[in-house]
Amino acid sequence: MFNPAPARCRQFRQSRVLIVGCGDVGLRAARALLPRCRVLALTTSGERADWLRTQGLLPLQGNLDEPATLARLGGLAPRVLHLAPPPGSGHQDPRTARLLEALSRRGVVRALVYGSTSGVYGHAGGARFDETRPVAPASDRARRRVHAEALVRWWGRRHAAVGTHACVLRIPGIYALDREGGDPRERVRRGTPVLVAQDDVYTNHIHADDLARACVAALWRGKPQRIVHASDDTELKMGDYFDLVADLWSLPRPPRLQAEQARATLSPLQWSFLSESRRLDNRRLKQELRASLRYPTVREGLRG
Repeated sequence: MFNPAPARCRQFRQSRVLIVGCGDVGLRAARALLPRCRVLALTTSGERADWLRTQGLLPLQGNLDEPATLARLGGLAPRVLHLAPPPGSGHQDPRTARLLEALSRRGVVRALVYGSTSGVYGHAGGARFDETRPVAPASDRARRRVHAEALVRWWGRRHAAVGTHACVLRIPGIYALDREGGDPRERVRRGTPVLVAQDDVYTNHIHADDLARACVAALWRGKPQRIVHASDDTELKMGDYFDLVADLWSLPRPPRLQAEQARATLSPLQWSFLSESRRLDNRRLKQELRASLRYPTVREGLRG
């Protein structure tokens, strides 16, 4: 768990943090913050607001697609964790633009952490690299994230004179056995194919709890306009990963297809995950954010 230095404990306890996009990871981060912070969460649903209140959060109703509902966000919290996804179409992310405009209206945001995706790199041929590698998005989904990152970093530079730090976490595949939509056993049970060994791709991972811890660490330790790979130490090809899932839980291993077969069989979204290969260097996560990994590889995380 992230623990601030003792000299800063009083300041940490008194801080307010606003979480925008308080889904599974946001809620995990909130639970880590709640013993020390007042946590506010933006939500579009009254029913969800009631539930968030039972979890100890202060819900704020608003919608990133409706700018008028965001008017009161400025000045509410000195630290903001932005995990809301872009829209489902287009090359840009107007939601992030609207959020940043709202945060600029009054008050000072000391730290803004944006959860992006490692998909901004596109296909890297299995290369291992750090955060200095140029982006090369291969899909509109990734291009929207590149746009959002640029907005966040520009906004951070614009407000640097008042002490604002904007940090971007590039996040790979999130998993956890208790995460809805993120339990890899479900994919194995469905029998979704993976690629034969000669066509297989390297994939990167982070346990949802470790990602939440990284988000919290970045709120206090993220450097200005810094990009950080929020990835664990796993170095596996995708087929080997799902074989490991199957073996650990006594499930049938997924079928293997050649790349051309998979392209013809799978949906464009499924194929996109099989067509990009990369290995992320996570030294900034460990050295700069000083984030310790409870699950350094998927083998530990998959055991629960």
